[in-house]
Amino acid sequence: MHVQELIITWATPVFFALIGLELLVARWRGHSAYGTSDAISSIGLGVISQVVGVFGKLLSIGIYAWVATHVAPFSLPADSIVVWVVALLAYDFLYYWLHRAGHEVNILWAAHVVHHQSEHYNLSTALRQTGSGVLLGWLFYLPMALAGIPTEVFAVVALIDLLYQFWVHTEQVGRLGWFDRVFCSPSNHRAHHAVNDRYLDRNYGGILIVWDRLFGTFVEEDDADPPVYGTRAPLRSWNPLWANAEVYWAAALDAWHARRWRDKLRVWLKPPGWRPADVAARFPKPAFDIHRERFGPPMSRARTLYCLLQFALLLGMATHFLALSATASLPTLLAYAAYLVGSLTVLGALMEGRRAAYWFEALRVLATALLPWATGRWFGVVQLDPRGGAAMLVVFGLAALALPWAAPARPSAAVPGVSAKGHTAGTTGH
Repeated sequence: MHVQELIITWATPVFFALIGLELLVARWRGHSAYGTSDAISSIGLGVISQVVGVFGKLLSIGIYAWVATHVAPFSLPADSIVVWVVALLAYDFLYYWLHRAGHEVNILWAAHVVHHQSEHYNLSTALRQTGSGVLLGWLFYLPMALAGIPTEVFAVVALIDLLYQFWVHTEQVGRLGWFDRVFCSPSNHRAHHAVNDRYLDRNYGGILIVWDRLFGTFVEEDDADPPVYGTRAPLRSWNPLWANAEVYWAAALDAWHARRWRDKLRVWLKPPGWRPADVAARFPKPAFDIHRERFGPPMSRARTLYCLLQFALLLGMATHFLALSATASLPTLLAYAAYLVGSLTVLGALMEGRRAAYWFEALRVLATALLPWATGRWFGVVQLDPRGGAAMLVVFGLAALALPWAAPARPSAAVPGVSAKGHTAGTTGH
């Protein structure tokens, strides 16, 4: 297993322990910090991001390593503390500009939007990561490669910067005084995730908030104007594939409909929400409404428990996938990845209460039960223990039988009775 996958695997139990602690603290305070479907969706998108990352190493690490080895005029020592400190500061500085560009350039926002789609703000939101950021994000870190920072140092400081940002995604930690003035903190990052006019496109820092203070993008959280979370063009779906594709699709449609070739290009390079005048006139979208209710189709208790059980099993499989990533063949990894992504997509449809999802889920769990039992193999396992195959047959066979076949309630655009205050809506911009 590569170092990054190994660290993520070991960190995962800590993430879930902290999520459990946050949930307990919120309940003790009388707050509703989590929605089951939202949390499953966010963590599932994080799983997909890790799965895609296994195949994206050529871009995220491979190009960096090639530049550092063949283009950089010199190489800095990897055993120097000074190099490590400079590398972490350099990475955080470049992350600020990547993050800022991700809010100011539509094609980059199309990748970054995934992280902002949740209308909740909790530690599961931190795990909600893009599956397409690897396509262009690597460009912003090439200056570190040209400066001779070794690849292994870059990979570790990148992970440090990412892991640091986990804890700032919470409403259970208030203001921290001087810390808020120097570092990215929960208060600072709450403002970043908000769509209120006051907070829009602010506080991009990963570890240090000093960058925002230097470049004029800092805003302080104001208790008189509590953050409203999500995006101004709400996703309103638990489908992880659509979550990753929605902005790309909207931009492609606008580019197709634009009459001028210049506008077909500008759709991708202008800030999110910008549309050619002729396209906006012919295909108008509803105005942003900050009071729109939170998305959340209702689920019965049986369906909720079923989805939680299946998601827990998929998390275990995702861990197995990461463990195999360094040794399994490419066809095996591709097949395993397709299974995981497909399973999470079906689970999302099931949480939305879509009728077809019940049939797809039944087929999925039956296939998951029968194939290992019939072939004696599981992804990456040359020969599955017969007892293991039988166990999978029993577990997933029972899951198929336990699937709540009662016709689901019609999908609802919002949870009845849930106030829209503090949640996002709208269909333009961020």
